[in-house]
Amino acid sequence: MRRDVFQAIADPIRRDIIGLLAQQPMTPKDLKESFDVSRQAISKHLKILSECGLLGVAVDGREHYYNIEPKKLSEVADWIEPYRKMFENRYTRLDKVLHQLKSNKNGK
Repeated sequence: MRRDVFQAIADPIRRDIIGLLAQQPMTPKDLKESFDVSRQAISKHLKILSECGLLGVAVDGREHYYNIEPKKLSEVADWIEPYRKMFENRYTRLDKVLHQLKSNKNGK
């Protein structure tokens, strides 16, 4: 089953895993130490992240080191960008109104 990147970031544990793996490659055992969940739960999260195309894996002997494939996260950034611009424009307009109100108050 192929999943999309938005399914990956929907879960807070997966978002935290992404954050950890963005810092350095880690094994499932290393990741497990950061969470109060079972190793099977970590494996399930890693499987979903892998199916979404967010993870790469390097095998060193018996160890699997997971790392982030950041290019796939660009889908999220591209989707968010129009909303970011919209809210940025709204805050800019609000700042202008607040500045005008403050100027009018100080001028009286």
